[in-house]
Amino acid sequence: MTQNDNAEDILAIAANWKAAGEDVAIATVVETWGSSPRPAGSRLAITKSGKLAGSVSGGCIEGAVADAARQSMASGAPQLLDFGISDERAWEVGLSCGGKVKVFVEPLS
Repeated sequence: MTQNDNAEDILAIAANWKAAGEDVAIATVVETWGSSPRPAGSRLAITKSGKLAGSVSGGCIEGAVADAARQSMASGAPQLLDFGISDERAWEVGLSCGGKVKVFVEPLS
């Protein structure tokens, strides 16, 4: 399965959740610098009820993205999240080798 196929699967899952009446947001990795666990284009679908499909990073970044997604679902406003960390603290927060990641979060309407 290519990255694009995976992204399409995540969007299909999100569409199915939305069709079933769930509030849904999509998070997409839009930029990376240095080492990052997932490449640009990786997606995570999140529902208000707590369902997740896909991945944008792992570690606590994924939790922070899910929290931001819930905020975006409540407000209707998209967000651009910027995560960066020094190599010394990288393992503590889930960025295995330092680096930076930007994630765009948008509620589905």
